[in-house]
Amino acid sequence: MNQKTKWNARKLTMTGMLAAVAFVLMFLDFSVPVMPSFIKMDFSELPALIGAFAMGPVSGAAICVVKNILHLTITTTGGVGELSNMILGLAFVIPAGLVYNYRRTMRGGILGALLGAVTMAVISVFTNYFVVYPVYTSFMPMETIIQAYQMINPNVENLWQALIWFNMPFTFIKGLSCVLITILVYKPLSPLIKGTRLKTGETTKAAH
Repeated sequence: MNQKTKWNARKLTMTGMLAAVAFVLMFLDFSVPVMPSFIKMDFSELPALIGAFAMGPVSGAAICVVKNILHLTITTTGGVGELSNMILGLAFVIPAGLVYNYRRTMRGGILGALLGAVTMAVISVFTNYFVVYPVYTSFMPMETIIQAYQMINPNVENLWQALIWFNMPFTFIKGLSCVLITILVYKPLSPLIKGTRLKTGETTKAAH
């Protein structure tokens, strides 16, 4: 098996493992005091961002897709929530991975991840307005949804305002949190994902 084949096999394996971790992280969601109770925070984009940096944007995108396919088995939104999550995840990790591939420095990684976080935040307004909330209104009247936002900010008059004032900055902060965690853990995790520690060990053994 040549080196390229080994690397492709490792990428496939690690992509699957990171997708499984992302799937588990989707269950570890929690409420945020400054947001309505039906909006949850989770860090399931974190493995996808790490994968995009270590193995490229295609792997990062695959992690987003696979975790949502897995979540479809227990969906409560008919797949709409998973579709939105996948779109936002792709909007986050693809720009980050592309920029980092072009400039493989910490600065390049941070700039790419911040670009991804901004892109995800902006797109979240439209996915929520046109995809997610039309499904929510099947279970909860729009008036009740708006009232939940008004309890936090009485000036909210419609869904567009709610999404721009609340969901967009919330999604950006969610992305930013993943960026900060990635900065802390990427350096020790990267050799494990890429298998460079194994190669170093093999080289040392051969030298002896």
